Amino acid sequence: MSDAAKSQKLTVSVIRRRRRLRGGAMGLAVAGTALALAAPVPATAAPGREARAAAADPVSVLKYTAAERKEALAYWTPARMKAVGRSVDLGPTGPRAKPYRGRTLKTVGRLFFVNAGGADTWCTATAVKSANRSAVMTAAHCVRRGSSPYNTNVSMVFVPAYHQGRAPYGAFAVRSAATPRAWETDSTRDLSALVVDADRSGRKLTDVVGATPVAFNRPVGGTISAIGYSATRPQRGEELLRCVGTAKKEHGTQAIPCDLSGGSSGGPWLADFDSTTGKGVLVSVNSALDSLTPTKMYGEVFGATAKKVYDKAQRA
Repeated sequence: MSDAAKSQKLTVSVIRRRRRLRGGAMGLAVAGTALALAAPVPATAAPGREARAAAADPVSVLKYTAAERKEALAYWTPARMKAVGRSVDLGPTGPRAKPYRGRTLKTVGRLFFVNAGGADTWCTATAVKSANRSAVMTAAHCVRRGSSPYNTNVSMVFVPAYHQGRAPYGAFAVRSAATPRAWETDSTRDLSALVVDADRSGRKLTDVVGATPVAFNRPVGGTISAIGYSATRPQRGEELLRCVGTAKKEHGTQAIPCDLSGGSSGGPWLADFDSTTGKGVLVSVNSALDSLTPTKMYGEVFGATAKKVYDKAQRA
């Protein structure tokens, strides 16, 4: 199994022409909309005191202005959300991934954004218990490209309980995104904690949809439900799919048998999950597949670094 195969990421992008991007991301030949986006040019001067202090922080934070957040909400219309899914087809669903048929998971939603290449894109994310009642967990590659501090995503909104074009709890603009600095510099530790604005009525996220608890430093093992908005057909991102398997340590991370595909990135790994109540404990997020014909899903082990990322977000 090659390192490139193990690091294949699961974000789905909709672009005008076929291309293959470096770093493991896949170009898709589809007819969706892409915005023009230029990557900033890094400064060549020696870093000052503030830059050195920031580099020493194990957590990197990307922030969006009030104007950018307002534009994001206006950009992601219901029609655009539907269009990004219709334009992607990553093959048939399954056999391990099955449509989720349990109690509605109000805390799990579709995370829409425009990626660093200018493509309309989505991942999956989860509202979690937090001091500010506004934190969401997902994958770091849903926020920025690995080993590339200047290639960040924009126009990001979280739509909890999205299902077949319906957004029953509205959309929440992402105010900031914390990732491990190791992801920014070395493409390791693929996890992120977002902070979202209140909704249009002024209500905070978890006051609206509830919150999934997060466990850190939990031993790897046990039965895990991995959930996400995979771009496989016939769902094509319009409804949640679920894999169930036993987690095992592998390659410094953890893995379960699963064939969720693009679009499921950042989706929750739930331990102690009961589909009749929709309750479980978040222990990781979908990060990478083992091959182009997937049999395993990888997720980070939530340890000290994950806790620092989470704390940075919940205290923002």
